[in-house]
Amino acid sequence: MMSSLVAFFKRQIPSLGPITYAESLRACCGVLIGILITGLVSRMALGPSNLPALVAPMGASAVLLFAVPSSQMAQPWSILGGNIVSALVGAAMARLLGEGLLSDPLLAAAAAAATAIAAMYLLRCLHPPGGAVALTAVLGGPAIQEAGFSFAFWPVGLSSLLMLAVAMVFNNLTGRRYPHLKAAPRNIHRTRDLPPTARIGVTETDVSRVLERQDEVYDVSPEDLGRLVQEVEAQAWNRSEGRTVTCADIMSRDVAVATPDMPLRAAWALMRDHRIKALPVVDDNQVVTGIVTQTDFMVHAGWYAEPRALNRLGRFIRRASWHNWPLAKTVDQIMTVDVRCVSPDLRVTELVPVMADLGRHHLPVVDAERRLVGIVTQSDLIAALFRSRLVLSSAA
Repeated sequence: MMSSLVAFFKRQIPSLGPITYAESLRACCGVLIGILITGLVSRMALGPSNLPALVAPMGASAVLLFAVPSSQMAQPWSILGGNIVSALVGAAMARLLGEGLLSDPLLAAAAAAATAIAAMYLLRCLHPPGGAVALTAVLGGPAIQEAGFSFAFWPVGLSSLLMLAVAMVFNNLTGRRYPHLKAAPRNIHRTRDLPPTARIGVTETDVSRVLERQDEVYDVSPEDLGRLVQEVEAQAWNRSEGRTVTCADIMSRDVAVATPDMPLRAAWALMRDHRIKALPVVDDNQVVTGIVTQTDFMVHAGWYAEPRALNRLGRFIRRASWHNWPLAKTVDQIMTVDVRCVSPDLRVTELVPVMADLGRHHLPVVDAERRLVGIVTQSDLIAALFRSRLVLSSAA
């Protein structure tokens, strides 16, 4: 129970990729410099004023500008358009729903945030801090409410522009291209044809069509995503170039196994828990002595074509735990002893006839002493052949 709870919470942690300490320090320094310069310049520009030199949403904008400068939500139009438009929407909602006898600040705030997001979608300047800017325009206090629509330009527009200018200088000086503009493919022959590398493998059109089917906002541009996929394919090609893909490359190494004396109910529960259809059977030295599959359970349960076969299988599993039942109770009584095993260095292409012609769906991978080191399934083989085909097509 505790391990399941820990695993659940671990899945909640997002994967940010392999970020180095140097990159983290770079981003932190950028935020420090950006907010400090923006605040100082805004304070001097505003002079004696009830308006704040900085509004809280600028901190969120700084995270995007310096920590993830390649984000689509951190580009110049997203920063300026998103913040200014959201401030204008917030000021409008503050006047429409925040004043008069029927005024309700909570309703005005909710309407401001929702309308600001709609406007940012429409103008293609989605910027998460924009929602906070809209709320600030409604709930920011008397000085901001008195400023009205001018709040969108002074201080929101000024702060956004200053922060953007600092980000352009800082990011480019520290090796991060900003703004992250789309690079137009150039053909040295000066024709309308795409460059050769843009005609094969994963193209921007392919990525755009997949994203369109997803109907969900991903914080990466289609061209960046396509470029990353192509670089990953090239890396995979370089890794496998000059050698043949083997079972060791595609096999599962963390294998759920059974022992000969394992109760049938425990083996069945293990397969259900891992959503697998076979368990290699090993002894105390991890030597493979057989394999137990769903088919073995079905055969010994009298599974044929009867309509109530599922009930028969369930009764078999339940009865297998009864001590007074004379039939099979442990794995060694129903497992397949004549199990076909393969070595880690067997070429993947040699698995095709074994699985296709001999009907083997699961092949334990063993070392010279027949100790289990992994397992290869038909799904592994299909995925390997498919990926190899893609990589070869991209590199051709």
